[in-house]
Amino acid sequence: MHCIITEKDTAARRIAAILSGGKAKLKKVGGINTYEFDNKVVIGLRGHIFQFDFPEKYKNWSRIDPYELIYADLVAVPIRKDVVKALEKLARRAERVTIATDYDREGELIGVEALSIVKRVNPAVAVDRMRFSAITEKDIKESFASRTEIDFNLAAAAEAREIIDLIWGATLTRFFSLAAQRLGKDFLSVGRVQSPTLALLVDREREIATFVPQKYWEIHAHILSQRGKFEAKHPSKFSQRSEAEKALARIKSASAVIAEVREKERREKPPTPFDTTAFILSARRIGFSPKRAMDIAENLYLRGLISYHRTDNTVYPATIDLRGKVKMLTRIPALKPHAEEILRKKRLKPTEGKKKTTDHPPIHPVSVPSSPQAERESGSCGGAEARLSEEEWRIYELVARRFLATLSDDAVWKDTVVKISAGGEMLVARGKELKNAGFLAVYTYAKKAEQKIPPLREGETVRIEKVEIVEKETEPPKRISQASLVKKMEELGIGTKSTRHEIISKLYERKYLRGDPAKPTEKAIALIELLRKYAPVITKADMTRALEQEMEKISEGTRSKDEVVEASREMLVSVFKEMETHRTEIGEALKEAGRADEYVGACPECSSRLIIRSSRRGKRFIRCERFPECSFSLPLPAKGRILVTEEHCDVHPSLLKLKIVNAKGGVSKGGEKGKRRSRSSVWDFGCPLCNFLRWKEGASENGEEK
Repeated sequence: MHCIITEKDTAARRIAAILSGGKAKLKKVGGINTYEFDNKVVIGLRGHIFQFDFPEKYKNWSRIDPYELIYADLVAVPIRKDVVKALEKLARRAERVTIATDYDREGELIGVEALSIVKRVNPAVAVDRMRFSAITEKDIKESFASRTEIDFNLAAAAEAREIIDLIWGATLTRFFSLAAQRLGKDFLSVGRVQSPTLALLVDREREIATFVPQKYWEIHAHILSQRGKFEAKHPSKFSQRSEAEKALARIKSASAVIAEVREKERREKPPTPFDTTAFILSARRIGFSPKRAMDIAENLYLRGLISYHRTDNTVYPATIDLRGKVKMLTRIPALKPHAEEILRKKRLKPTEGKKKTTDHPPIHPVSVPSSPQAERESGSCGGAEARLSEEEWRIYELVARRFLATLSDDAVWKDTVVKISAGGEMLVARGKELKNAGFLAVYTYAKKAEQKIPPLREGETVRIEKVEIVEKETEPPKRISQASLVKKMEELGIGTKSTRHEIISKLYERKYLRGDPAKPTEKAIALIELLRKYAPVITKADMTRALEQEMEKISEGTRSKDEVVEASREMLVSVFKEMETHRTEIGEALKEAGRADEYVGACPECSSRLIIRSSRRGKRFIRCERFPECSFSLPLPAKGRILVTEEHCDVHPSLLKLKIVNAKGGVSKGGEKGKRRSRSSVWDFGCPLCNFLRWKEGASENGEEK
């Protein structure tokens, strides 16, 4: 029997259907789906089979010195025992095993984990590897026909990262949590990768906080010519209002004449193919967080609709049938005219980025789904399995339009610069007019706002209808959005294409960040300041980048897993010793920062601070910090992550509004019914006092109160 092992059940079902011509039969093995045909069986795992952990004796945080974790022997713990048992059963009758997990470090490690179980039961079994970038009939059949060897170095690199991240994360997290006396759900998470990422955001927040705005003045004019109106500005930004007033007086004192008209054609090149980072940035512009975009992309990949979504490549390989992919997209009504225009070209020449890798191509469509839009316009163009939700369709359409854009013509603009002379001063008007849309016709997400200027001649007299001084001031740096943070992490070598969005998501889960663009909480700022003071290496990208480079050497076979792990342990020892000498100062600073993040406003009864608290039974509430002297309190929902916003209530200005993340809705004391939003729920809870009063009024009307 030939056993084929995939990473997930969705992939197993599709691969079995392709290789069997649709004849594969579902059969449960120990409760796990398998698909059998022609003496072959395909089984889908559920991600990692094992995870590294510390032995049981290290589990008690209060009794174990975090330093002991650095050199503790780790154990591989089964995550899904039912998957292990299913693999053992299949291994007993397998003559050959083919690993068909995702082809990247993580996928290779998952495949090697599965293989270790098989080999333990059946040491003599033959083994090979399928490598593919899309789950389509062509890709899967070609991959199956040209199977290769497993890359154990690639798996070792992933295993090294898992071990290093566990040791660093557990040691540092326990140290800071114990120092701050924050255990249980309120522990303080610190990690090799998340800490330098958080430091980037804290640095930006400091820049914003210390920014001192500087006033400046501009001169704006509304001008009327014989052929229309337009606007112009003085090219200078005046640091003194008096200087702007003098220039304004000179402009008003004289007639205005067109001194120069300069027109130039400008060609805007199409975007380069999607790598993971560019995809995340583009998805953010249409409203998707990095994690949500990657989750949807993974689903589209597993269903055989787009190519593998974790890639650094920005150059299409010669093996891709570009013309065939474009022809395929003519089946989607909204894309048909753009695809047909591209097909009229004798030669397709796509744009190319600077990054070229050989593992996976750029993200592109590989088959056509049935979209809500397509179904409305012309009926289904795919099977029921291929039908997409509105969110899925938007991500698929983004990938498809980007692909077509990379094969489209330049956009052509006419840029116009007009200089108007008046009283010895110069005003400048700038215009841009789209002459040929090119790729902008299909890639509708790119900016194409026009600023037209009427036809003008040099020497022509025009009338200044209105001219005024506009006071402005310099603005602080902007906070970094989640998507832009992914890009920054890539530039600094923090994390990988597969992990960056997960790292950001974890920072939100740990209550280090709120909002998007991301704003660090007081707890996060205090943590980074303490790390900078007592363990600065943890906050620097240099350290994590160096370890990433070492793991790359493991992939290449020039360094061993054990060597890299040992070097990281030695680095952690030096960090820990420095922190240990300042444990008391670190703990006090973190406690104070934690109290600041729990503040939700001033008490309506005594004006003291209102803070979020939890009872021993897990109930959450807001109460006055002067309790028991002041008994004012408000209930909070039992579930969901509480976010304190910066927005004050209109009715109770001393209180800040709240949001509850991942709440499932429902009605509870002190709350209104929450609304679900896609897979994750964000409940706009609002003012806690208003919420409580509304509940109280409703309860009274229903006879719940006397």
